[in-house]
Order: sequence, then structure tokens, then C-alpha cells
Amino acid sequence: MKSSDQYNFLIADDHSVVRQGISLIFKDLFLNAEVFKAGSFKDIFKILSEVYVDLLVLDVHFPDGNSLNILAEIKAIQPDIKILVFSACDENIYAMRYLNNGASGYLNKGSSEDEMKFAINTMISSGQYISQNIKERILDSFISKTIVNPLDILSNQEIEVARLLIKGYGNLEILELLKSKKDIITVNSYKNRIFEKLGIDNLPDLINLFQLYFEEKI
Repeated sequence: MKSSDQYNFLIADDHSVVRQGISLIFKDLFLNAEVFKAGSFKDIFKILSEVYVDLLVLDVHFPDGNSLNILAEIKAIQPDIKILVFSACDENIYAMRYLNNGASGYLNKGSSEDEMKFAINTMISSGQYISQNIKERILDSFISKTIVNPLDILSNQEIEVARLLIKGYGNLEILELLKSKKDIITVNSYKNRIFEKLGIDNLPDLINLFQLYFEEKI
């Protein structure tokens, strides 16, 4: 349903086709929608510093790095902004991490157009959106008082290092991808902590954990 209300939306994704597609959905839902587009962290911050944004649709991975690391900065610029993370990354791995760090919703890129529209309308009307799957996981965790997802015990930086390790990246490549100013010993330290926390001692076991619990594509 179209609305005559004026909303400002920001689509942050490094793929122009995705930005254009979501823009069409916004304009179909809201008659007077003003849509801004960003393909990098620099573009995101520039737009946020110049215009009030009601809803930010944010991808996970950018050439600049992982957007999880900039949520606090986004909130510092616009504390009331609603953030819907829209990514192909498995929600079982990323959804709760983003929600716990300031995002208001999480939607997988494999979702249908109707699901996308529902999520956007829900974000505008109630300020939050989570899938039924994540709702059930939160409830299960609350009832059992246990961590449903084994990787939930890892820090945000550790989960990112783990993801890169299972994709076959070496220490130097990980340092570059994470834009880290620390030396290579730091990556080894992360790897050791990851293995210790998960009770494993080799990369194949880490890969198996991702495949077993999260169906992570590697």
C-alpha cells in the first residue's frame, strides 16, 4: 500500500543492481519516498551527516570491511536511525550479532519481494524486524538457558577471523581484509582463542562446525 508520508531511505550495498532493486521497492511502497544510495562506508557517513534517514538498509560485506564494525559510528551520527541488515550471509551466524550491536532487523537476500516489503513496513511501523527462525532461536535459548549457536561464544572479531580461515585465507590476507594495524601474531592469537573456545584443535573441525550448525558456504 502506498503512503503519502515522506520518508528518507538509505540503501548501502556495494552492488549497484541491489541498490536499484531496493530503491524500486521503496518507491512502490511509499509515494513520496526519498531514496539515497551508498556503495562504501565513506558514502554512508557522508549521507548520514547531511540528511536525516528513517531507515538504512545495510549489507554485511563492503570493500571497506565488515559493516558490523561501523554500527556504533552510524548510531553516533543518527541515534534514532532504524537499520535493516540485508545480506546473503546466514542469519544463524550474523543476525543476533547485528541485533546485539544496534541493528533493528535482519533479512536474508534470498527472501522474496513480498518478504522484503513486509520487513520494510514492519520496520517503519514498529521499528524492528526479525524472521520467525530467529524468534524461535531466541525463545529456545531463553527456555533452555543455553547457547543455541556454538559460535555465539566467539567475539565479533573472532567470528570474522573464523569465517576467513575456513575460506582458506592466510594470516597476511586476513590482516589486509580486516584492515588490521596489528601484526601477524594477532591473527595466530585469534585462531588459538577460537579453537580453545570451541574445543577444537584443527581447521577441518572448524569447517565442520560451520557446515553442521550454520550451513556456511565455504
